[in-house]
Amino acid sequence: MPADIHLRTFDDSDTDAVIALWREAFPEYNRTDKPHREPRRSIANKVAMHDGLFFVAVRDRKVVGTVMAGYDGHRGWVYSLAVSSALRRRGVASALLRHAEVALAARGCLKLNLQVLTQSRGALAFYRAHGYAADDVVCLGKRLPVASTAAAAAP
Repeated sequence: MPADIHLRTFDDSDTDAVIALWREAFPEYNRTDKPHREPRRSIANKVAMHDGLFFVAVRDRKVVGTVMAGYDGHRGWVYSLAVSSALRRRGVASALLRHAEVALAARGCLKLNLQVLTQSRGALAFYRAHGYAADDVVCLGKRLPVASTAAAAAP
C-alpha cells in the first residue's frame, strides 16, 4: 500500500465521498430499482450500529477506499470493500481487508463470510488470493419492503 495512504474509522463527514466511491466501484448502486443498494441508507444503518467496524482508506484527506465489517457474535461479515479505480492493484484493498479481519478477530470472530456477485470475476480472484473459498452452502436472500424511518422506529 502506498505510504501516503492511511486507514481510519469512518466519520460522518466521509459520507458523500464514500457514496461517490461506491457509485464508481459498484455500478448497481446507481440503480433506483434496487432500494436495498441505496448507499446513503446503508451508511446510516451501519453508523447506527455504533460498532466501529466501518473503515476508510484516506489519501490527502480524500477517501480512496472503504470496507465495512459486521459481527453478530457467531460469524463476521465483510461488505463494501471498494478502492478508487486510480489506486487499484496497489495493496489498498488488501490492507483494508486485513484491517477488517484484525478488528473482527479482536472481537472473538472465528469465521468470516462475504458475498460477491457471480459476474465479478476480479473480485472473486482477489478474495481467493486472500484465502477465501466458496463454502458448501447456498446463499438465500429475501428482499423486505423498505420501511420508512418512522415505521422502522416503531416498537
